[in-house]
Amino acid sequence: MIKAAHLGITPRQFSRNALTVVEKLQRQGFEAYIVGGCIRDLLLGKQPKDFDVATNARPEQIQKIFQRQCRLVGRRFRLAHIMFGRDIIEVATFRANHNDARSEHQAKQNDEGMLLRDNVYGTIEQDAERRDFTVNALYYNPQDNTLRDYFNGIEDLKAGKLRLIGDPVTRYQEDPVRMLRSIRFMAKLEMFLEKPSEQPIRELAYLLKNIPPARLFDESLKLLQAGHGVKTYRLLRQYGLFEQLFPSLVSFFTEKGDSFAERMILTALTSTDERIADKLRINPAFLFAAFFWYPLREKVEMLKNEGGLNNHDAYALAGNDVLEAFCLTLAAPRRHTAVIRDIWFLQLQLLKRTGSAPMRTMEHPKFRAAFDLLVMRAEIEGGEIVELAKWWHEYQFSNSEQRHQLVQEQQRLHPKPKKKYFRARKPRHPKSSA
Repeated sequence: MIKAAHLGITPRQFSRNALTVVEKLQRQGFEAYIVGGCIRDLLLGKQPKDFDVATNARPEQIQKIFQRQCRLVGRRFRLAHIMFGRDIIEVATFRANHNDARSEHQAKQNDEGMLLRDNVYGTIEQDAERRDFTVNALYYNPQDNTLRDYFNGIEDLKAGKLRLIGDPVTRYQEDPVRMLRSIRFMAKLEMFLEKPSEQPIRELAYLLKNIPPARLFDESLKLLQAGHGVKTYRLLRQYGLFEQLFPSLVSFFTEKGDSFAERMILTALTSTDERIADKLRINPAFLFAAFFWYPLREKVEMLKNEGGLNNHDAYALAGNDVLEAFCLTLAAPRRHTAVIRDIWFLQLQLLKRTGSAPMRTMEHPKFRAAFDLLVMRAEIEGGEIVELAKWWHEYQFSNSEQRHQLVQEQQRLHPKPKKKYFRARKPRHPKSSA
């Protein structure tokens, strides 16, 4: 046990709502601590995104204390969410080793060691053993301003070292997502993964196939949309994990990493990182529309050449195929896949610069995202796409008269072919033979 003041930690740095939850549980005679990543971030001088609580109160007991303010969630890992308007404090009951389970209702594993259910409750010491990394096994008690550090997590933080608690192979088998968390923390915290925790990742990467696609989609957002996307991408490639998340992109990878698809991935992630740094909004649909643009283009050309389809039909069919393959691994919700389709379809509409087409295209709700993708394509491909991107940039920031002139110029450069009119022939009457 350490005096938190010696490390510059005071109760004022924590969420008032989290402190309220801890205080209320302690008043009812339970142990309760603020736990995990928020303490780690404060010790590193970072602002925590959320504050979690751990307690020896069971989920049903937590619900009884907080009543309508509490919602129990999860079956695999039972949790209580205490709601303060939009702010949610997640409260977990201390976990024990799953080998102590009395029945499958408490804990269950599959043949590869993955935990399917994990609701074996225990003490704070047992709970610390169940945490993934030493730097996350930290417990803060605001009543006496003390920190409990069971596995030298503070020393590891000072050394910049990420270390799994327990046997790394077993811990990765229990929950393969821990491999992705390793990468995320390395990128976010600028820490290195110690050798015993690092070595099994490549050979166990295939275990991610056992994770539900919806959970993997959520994890992919945490990885790629946290402001460290480029660094995370390179680490995922280094450890053979990117292929598990995006198997349909693997065929586009080259030895030098300079294919159009690879350059697009880096360009899109760089843009995302910059937007997050500037506190601008980001949309996962745009990122994935960019990731899969060149696989889509390849599929479109194949359908046009082999199936004789027109451009519009080829895009529709190719879009279905590419998104279906994507969602097999990462189950993106329909609200995102619909936007991805819009961004792709608008790449066709951006080619139309005559008549009323430009104005209709610009009025589309996803025009700006589609234009941003066009600019990225211009940066990667060069050629005619550069001129197209420049034209649309100018069109957006012009007044109505200037826009009319831009369209007129396009119509002059690309006039519509004149329709040929044929005079209907008069029916020939056979000569009467007299």
